[in-house]
Amino acid sequence: MRSGDVAVTGLGLVTPAGIGTEETWARVCAGESTARNDPLLAGLPVDISCRVPDSPQAPLLPPRRARRMDRFVQFAVVAAAEAVRDAGLDPLTWDGARVGVVLGCADGGPATAEQEHRVLLEEGPGRVSSLLLPMHLPNMVAGQVSIELAATGPSLVVATACASGASAIAVARDLLLLDRCDVVVTGGAEAMVTPLVMAGFAQMGVLSRRSTDPVTACRPFDATRDGFVAGEGAGLLVLERGADARARGARVRARISGAGASADAHHVTAPDAEGRGAEAALRAALTEAGVGADEIDHVNAHGTATPMNDLVESRMLRRVLGPDPLVTSTKGVTGHLFGAAGGIETAFAVLAVEQGLVPPTANLDETDPEIEVDVARKATPRRVDHAVSMSLGFGGQNAAVLVSRA
Repeated sequence: MRSGDVAVTGLGLVTPAGIGTEETWARVCAGESTARNDPLLAGLPVDISCRVPDSPQAPLLPPRRARRMDRFVQFAVVAAAEAVRDAGLDPLTWDGARVGVVLGCADGGPATAEQEHRVLLEEGPGRVSSLLLPMHLPNMVAGQVSIELAATGPSLVVATACASGASAIAVARDLLLLDRCDVVVTGGAEAMVTPLVMAGFAQMGVLSRRSTDPVTACRPFDATRDGFVAGEGAGLLVLERGADARARGARVRARISGAGASADAHHVTAPDAEGRGAEAALRAALTEAGVGADEIDHVNAHGTATPMNDLVESRMLRRVLGPDPLVTSTKGVTGHLFGAAGGIETAFAVLAVEQGLVPPTANLDETDPEIEVDVARKATPRRVDHAVSMSLGFGGQNAAVLVSRA
């Protein structure tokens, strides 16, 4: 490892594709869509979502604990526990003051807010839960994970819309390289699939309307794509300085070798038509890593399956990286995970590098002829020395995370 490299020593995933990294990765590599008609969205213009599997028989957390946490926090707590176990670390023995938690989240707990607003209107203010704010506020995802892990170092939430998880990873990397922490648990968590939020997205015209065939609704880079399917979940990584990880004999799954961020300064929702902001973030990540554009083997694209995003992003990737990287969008399986997307998709990039396997783009039947990159249609064995995960958010906030072989 080069001096300054940051090691990924643990992964934790809670996604619509499964609870845990192994289950999620298997379904992503199989290209199995998780989109279904959602009873909680019945009667709305769009009633499709990608939900984390959960039931009374297999709850994420014991009911008593779960009642005190919104779903986005539950997802993060479960993913954090897996990531720390995977890293071979023990919160009972580490120096908590040197452990940070930096998570991305776009919206906090809208389900809790919507539920308690109904209580306010129907039963009065005296019936509103005292847990409303501790459950709803976005910062509580980092607060609760810090409590669970006895991590008393920096505890932060980064909010850059759909780039939040990736932005959090970049901040976590900086904390390690500045010697503010020795371990940082980072990534993103989100649970925005609520009637109010989905009604808003539907009004914007960004959701797929394929309600009669939800499994095939999210079609990144496909000629017939018509929008994304909303999802929920969490993807967390444990990061350490490479020298520290080696000194304790840890397994290093991959390295976060660079990160870049930028703003389009263009429009509140639409990307810059030339992708100049996304390009700036990508070039910054390449420069920080000391990696040439021609060395990138794989890109986990933002790839939302909206007509404009996929076209702008693909042209930018071709312009910067050329024709060789194998590009995929895993949103065809998981749906769009908003603030969690960057954490989950960086974890997928780590797995692609570690295992030499590029996952497919689900539901890609006919690539849009205007798409200018090589999009993976099936799981493809390939040596991946360097991979990029791209995340682009409303407000024109962009993030790129560069993952390299250990």
